[in-house]
Amino acid sequence: MRRSPKETAESARRITRRGLVLGGLQLGFVTTLGLRMHHMQVDQADEFRLLAEENRINIRLIPPSRGRIFDRNGVVIADNEPTYRITLTREDAGDVATVIAHLGQLVELDENDLNRALAEMERTPPFIPVTIAERVSWEDISRVAVNAPALPGVTTEVGLSRVYPQKELFAHVAGYVGPVSERDLARYEDPPPLLRIPRFQVGKVGVEVRHEEDLRDTAGAKRVEVNAVGRVMRELDRREGESGADIQLTVDTDLQDYTQARLGEESASVVVLDLEKGDVLTIASAPSYNPNLFVRGISHTDFNALNTNDHRPLASKTVQDAYPPGSTFKMVTALAALDAGLLAPDDTVYCPGHYEVGSRSFRCWKRSGHGYMNLEQSLRESCDVFYYDLALKVGIERIADMARRMGLGVAHDIPMSAVTSGLVPDKAWKVRERGAEWVIGDSVNAAIGQGFVLTSPLQLAVMTARVATGRSISPRLVRSIDGVETPSRGGTDLGLNPNHLLQVQRGMFAVSNNRRGTGYGSRIIAEGMRMAGKSGTAQVVSRITTEADPWEDRDHALFVSFAPFDNPKIAVAVVVEHGVGGSRTAAPIARDVTLQALYGEDPPLDAYPAKDRGRIKTQQEKLSSQRRARKSEEPSRA
Repeated sequence: MRRSPKETAESARRITRRGLVLGGLQLGFVTTLGLRMHHMQVDQADEFRLLAEENRINIRLIPPSRGRIFDRNGVVIADNEPTYRITLTREDAGDVATVIAHLGQLVELDENDLNRALAEMERTPPFIPVTIAERVSWEDISRVAVNAPALPGVTTEVGLSRVYPQKELFAHVAGYVGPVSERDLARYEDPPPLLRIPRFQVGKVGVEVRHEEDLRDTAGAKRVEVNAVGRVMRELDRREGESGADIQLTVDTDLQDYTQARLGEESASVVVLDLEKGDVLTIASAPSYNPNLFVRGISHTDFNALNTNDHRPLASKTVQDAYPPGSTFKMVTALAALDAGLLAPDDTVYCPGHYEVGSRSFRCWKRSGHGYMNLEQSLRESCDVFYYDLALKVGIERIADMARRMGLGVAHDIPMSAVTSGLVPDKAWKVRERGAEWVIGDSVNAAIGQGFVLTSPLQLAVMTARVATGRSISPRLVRSIDGVETPSRGGTDLGLNPNHLLQVQRGMFAVSNNRRGTGYGSRIIAEGMRMAGKSGTAQVVSRITTEADPWEDRDHALFVSFAPFDNPKIAVAVVVEHGVGGSRTAAPIARDVTLQALYGEDPPLDAYPAKDRGRIKTQQEKLSSQRRARKSEEPSRA
């Protein structure tokens, strides 16, 4: 079929357009190919020439800058400092022994570090650098750099190392970092490559390990040109890693400093909670230790000194240890009875100094007895018989339920290591764990915080905070991460009858402010600052002990409190191991820490009873001198 001239012209135009498009694409491809060839043959000629001459390009990871840790006021708790180190790559070194021998003639090598490095080489791939010497001087680095041609595989590096300016103050809170171990790698199914960086530091305990991912972030990388003998010729390019997030804690360094100084040589712990948001203002465990010792690997001598100390400086007593709460638990028993409708404020129980349960006699701490006691009086004078009687009326299940409601028997979500849940026993627990039925004597012991009941100082502070406010306050240790504030833990209403709480609160007020109260000797007399508290003594051995007994056999001393009574702002828990008596040993510490927290500085002497002012003045001067000396060593405010 013949085409018309018009159709023929249209077909020719289409063929011409297709030809132009196809030709253009071909031209573009050829041009791109030419430009790529020019880039490879001209612009990258030197790089490929070096590769052809048995040089190679290595990609090496750059450790990210670890996030810093601050207190609530911006005081630095954990920081980074520059450090020089010498590394050796086995596959580049050839004869490792010869290279190390040459290196040893230039710089002093620690025998322990060297042995550790050689052992590390055996278990790591040959292309991974291993740190031979760390924290070396600039002069050592210079000598190694000058002699680089004779030291194949040896590299000098500048890195960052963790440092804790506050030393002992926050060892149990912030924790510490250390070189990556096989145990650290075992936590991951596929360990991140940066954990293979020589002597890379990761969190070991405390906030450092609980917030490892936030603090660490991601590594950078650099491309370096390495010649045939392993010497780095030049750095080709670099991409810095993402710095870790900064973390701000709720703790107050000044208050923590005072608390640690106030505890002195005691084996003790103190927790102070803010009652608005649940902020942990102080969480001190004494004695403490210097976490900087662990950063580079602690020596056997230093570790053994800490590990064999009978006051256990390595233990985070505030969250890790659990103690019988003693009479501080009586508020829980009272609230359980009030909530069940089995106790009225004016109900009385006669205390003859003992309580008969079947064929067994349970003694009150006051052998002569207290006489008739109502709720407020029983708390004020810590009558045991009153609570033995309540135990039989209320039963362990109601007591256990109230204890959990008040924050006991719970491992609170706080980023510290080995946080205990303590123990709030009930019938099912005893059958499950002890293979025995619950008996009445178990309830009698539990009612006064003895027997199977165990609590941590943190839990006691939470319990006291909930008694003071009626809210489900929980402890908050991290205030913000990278500037983003974490949610408040001020809690919601516990649903307890306010009148029941008031009755218990009045009993605690009487403990510290009534002449017959067990804590009257450690009262606060400043208007608007008065404290409500409860003392406790927890037996360690099954007999009455005194200061004449061996230290390890003496009773633990406890005291919990909140203040001011009319407008509660803080709750405090103090446990002094083997302190004999809560009123004598723990209550004065609680009073002093409470005043320091409320005033924000050394309180005026007229806040104390007149008879104590001379002693308190001397104590304040001594503690102030100690704190000034510590601060002068390392000023560290961001």
